[in-house]
Amino acid sequence: MSDSRKVALVTGSSRGIGSEIALRLARDGFKEIVNCSGNTEPADQVAKQIGAAGGDALVIKADVSNTPAVIAMFDEAERAFGGIDVVVNCAGILKLAPLAEFDDRTFDQTIAVNLKGTFNVSREAARRVREGGRIINFSSSVVRLPTYGVYIASKAAVEGMTQVLAQEMRGRNISVNAVAPGPVATELFFERKSDELIANMAKMNPLERFGQPQDIAGIVAFLAGPDGGWINGQIIRGNGGMC
Repeated sequence: MSDSRKVALVTGSSRGIGSEIALRLARDGFKEIVNCSGNTEPADQVAKQIGAAGGDALVIKADVSNTPAVIAMFDEAERAFGGIDVVVNCAGILKLAPLAEFDDRTFDQTIAVNLKGTFNVSREAARRVREGGRIINFSSSVVRLPTYGVYIASKAAVEGMTQVLAQEMRGRNISVNAVAPGPVATELFFERKSDELIANMAKMNPLERFGQPQDIAGIVAFLAGPDGGWINGQIIRGNGGMC
């Protein structure tokens, strides 16, 4: 899977974990589809980094919660590179509030991006990924913290969908897995958190540090590469041992 003819599409890859995954897979030899839903400037910067290192990248703007936009993204990727071998569903949002205070608009937005977005991309991937390819979704290891209820619910649904899709890909040599990070030091994660909460969360795992985007990118690279071919229908909890 490290052949330079292979193509990887990483949603939400303009920043944070997604951008690190795109950069890592490009270093491993994949041609890259860098996806963003809004401002394309950060995605352009990721693509420039890939190009400067000798790789090949294309930026495609598409909101994963929008079905026609997802179909158009796959169409454009296929026109540019001839096909897709690896799809990484990294696009997501994190909105926090106690369940009693969670408003309908934010609930709908969370489900639209985290669950429907993963469904939209997974559905197209199931139809289009070339034989021998990989579909890699994203869940979460943060499953019991107050204010995370709706986010956790969206990711629990992704885990169930991942395991079902792995069975449905029978006969095509396509694996389907999910990566479930613990707390990772990204701009999204630190948003609206107190210094005290951040310090406490850093010690939730026995390694007593936050994960780094590179840690998660390494897991994805393993699943996308030749050594990860026998892993299928699994949820990989990259969380430093957090219980």
